[in-house]
Amino acid sequence: MYRMNFYESTCLRCQQTVYQVDRVGPLKDFSFFHSGCFKCAACGTKLTLKTYLNSQLSQEDKEVYCSSHVPKSGPGHLDGHAVGIRSALNVPRSSPVVNEQIRGSGRAGTFDAEALNIRSHLSNGHSSPAAGHAHAEASAAVGGGASEFGRFDASALHIAHALRATELQKAYHKAREKPIDYYLDKDEQTRLEMKHRKEEDDLYRKFARQREEEDKRMKDEIREEWEKELEQLTSRFEREIRGRGRRTDERVLTLKMQQERDDLEKNMTLRRDKRKESLTRKLLEHERAATAALVEKQSREMLELINEKRSEYMMAESLYLDEPDGMLAESVPYPGTPPAACPPAVPKFQLYQDPIEFADIDQIAISVAQEDQKTFTDLVRQLVGRCGSDVEKARTIFRWITVKNLNTMTFDEDTRGDTPMGLLRGIKHGTESYHVLFKRLCSYAGLHCVVIKGYSKSAGYQPGVRFEDNRFRNSWNAVYVAGAWRFVQCNWGARHLVNAKEVPARAKSDALRYEYDDHYFLTDPREFIYEFFPLQQEWQLLKNPISLTDFEELPFVRSLFFRYGLYFPDRNTKAVMLTDSTGAATVRIAMPAHMQSTLIFHYNLKFFDSDGDTYDSVSLKRFVMQSVVGNIVAFRVHAPRSGTLLLDIFANAVTPREYLTGEPMKFKSVCKFRIACDELQTVMVPLPDCASGEWGPTKATRLFGLIPVTHQDALVFAGRELELQFRMSRPLSDFMATLHKNGVEEKKLGRYVAYAVAGDLVTFTVSFPEEGQYGLDVYTREGLSTEGEKHLLTHCCKYLINSSKRN
Repeated sequence: MYRMNFYESTCLRCQQTVYQVDRVGPLKDFSFFHSGCFKCAACGTKLTLKTYLNSQLSQEDKEVYCSSHVPKSGPGHLDGHAVGIRSALNVPRSSPVVNEQIRGSGRAGTFDAEALNIRSHLSNGHSSPAAGHAHAEASAAVGGGASEFGRFDASALHIAHALRATELQKAYHKAREKPIDYYLDKDEQTRLEMKHRKEEDDLYRKFARQREEEDKRMKDEIREEWEKELEQLTSRFEREIRGRGRRTDERVLTLKMQQERDDLEKNMTLRRDKRKESLTRKLLEHERAATAALVEKQSREMLELINEKRSEYMMAESLYLDEPDGMLAESVPYPGTPPAACPPAVPKFQLYQDPIEFADIDQIAISVAQEDQKTFTDLVRQLVGRCGSDVEKARTIFRWITVKNLNTMTFDEDTRGDTPMGLLRGIKHGTESYHVLFKRLCSYAGLHCVVIKGYSKSAGYQPGVRFEDNRFRNSWNAVYVAGAWRFVQCNWGARHLVNAKEVPARAKSDALRYEYDDHYFLTDPREFIYEFFPLQQEWQLLKNPISLTDFEELPFVRSLFFRYGLYFPDRNTKAVMLTDSTGAATVRIAMPAHMQSTLIFHYNLKFFDSDGDTYDSVSLKRFVMQSVVGNIVAFRVHAPRSGTLLLDIFANAVTPREYLTGEPMKFKSVCKFRIACDELQTVMVPLPDCASGEWGPTKATRLFGLIPVTHQDALVFAGRELELQFRMSRPLSDFMATLHKNGVEEKKLGRYVAYAVAGDLVTFTVSFPEEGQYGLDVYTREGLSTEGEKHLLTHCCKYLINSSKRN
């Protein structure tokens, strides 16, 4: 299908570059004009997209004319070659039944699709079994039989897209939407927006009156309470003065009364502030609900206007365009009414595989966000004017919201609704949130969007927490794009502007960059359900919906978990992991093959209730053994005592070169688990105090190309002596090994470890002074760099060794 080139468009009249702010078009023939050049070529009359006409005499004439001066065919003249119906003029009527979709508003009777001689123009000589099957079904359903009503081509009837609905999502990219300028005049859309603006003004004035009235009522109540309690205090003071009689007692009582009055005033102030806070919260909830209801109504009206104009345009124009290679491509129209909630047929990665695919669209959103607009019509048209699909429209709106960072915007108290900042007054008043704004903007772009309410595992949530109140209530969106409902969470997708000093050196090509979380744009339902649970089951968009209890038991994961392609290989992995009788529980995470060489994991362990991270002055990290075998990273936790622990697992994707710089690496949480130990029958001792991180030789291979020859596993059983051997796949200059044992100083164990290098083989020899459990750390460094710089001695792997005579 033809995709208009909005980046290099030129004016047909003056041949100069046409920019977005001064552009009219593309017209039906994909031409553009400056707004000042969009005049009748004969008389110079100003034209609009509704009033312009093209020449009827020549298809080569792309100029525009007014109705009075447009070149027309002479009376009674019919260009049969262009229209393609000459052969149909003398065809007899086969039936009194009229097919309005083919006939249109004409009065000349009906024409069979064959008689009209348009089948070949529509199909362009291409056909398929699917199309033939659709044609047969359409003939039976609509025509009732060729002998009675004549034959109808399903393509000509414009219903082939409905008969092939199941293929819609898989071929969504073939459906290229025409820009809104094609079928809806900007002024008409603005007029509806101004009507909506007036409704909002009335609503905000109502809010202001309610706030003033409630504030006055609360102040009156506080004043009455203050006067009543002050009167009681004064009466009590007067009674006490009359009962005493001595002047010294009067002075003491006066001071006492003044103190009690001050205390009463403080208490009344606290009481007032508390009531005001409660009242403000109550009013804000009411205002948000009222605003959401108004936006719902206005969005529906805006969509009705767009769909009406789009339908008129589609009825007047052919729904079929030729691809550049000559193949037929059907432009499936966007549905006029919101479809029912159902799971998408294709996953997100089939829509796009990398956010870089939206680089141009994202840049439009970033540029538009640098300016302020006075109307939503202007804003949305600037955002979606260059978008060729509904996915791109939703994308540019999503990126505008995430770039705009509405939470940090400041507003003047006298900001009016007709100012650029007044456009976002709902944000200013706190009555409009990200998801309501996203819905509003989608309606201006002609996209169906719903606000979904439910629970989320948001800030403050911990694994195993039950959703029994409104503490974790949240809202998000589903937008209908690419033939299906898909989730969007603008609030969680929004990130801040990152300064250059916060950006890694490798990414400092620009002084500033906009950071956001792409996971929350068109998120797959099977991933979204880990963090969000809708109150309405159908909006899970899952083939097999889950219960709220199931949602609570799902592991607590973050977006980074899915960004790295991680998954749980064990079906019994839950948010709360129960230990066995020895106090042990294992969490296993699987990595995709392409991430095994770059992902590094770390963890943190603390007590669930107290946040303490030590037990008997020993770090709880030493009660976790992290190891990697193949594509599985395992965290085996041994609880030091009965109770509950919180295991937080972090990850980062780095290259060996980054690791070797020695600079601190930032790890982000990917998942959390509650480790519950109800009973502990075995007393566990901490692991030897080795360097943090994973156990086993996998890290040495991944980062340094050091391949284990003798011992492949993290756990080694040895006698009183041990020999470990590695093969170097690239030159390494130095090695070092340190031995650790609980209760023994590291210095005393230094003489029990030695190493030797012979060719590409490195051999570590360890002798153990006594039986027990040991930890062995191995360090190395690369050879000299090309600049002669010496690399740091870096930890490359560690082993857990059980030494015993029995071994």
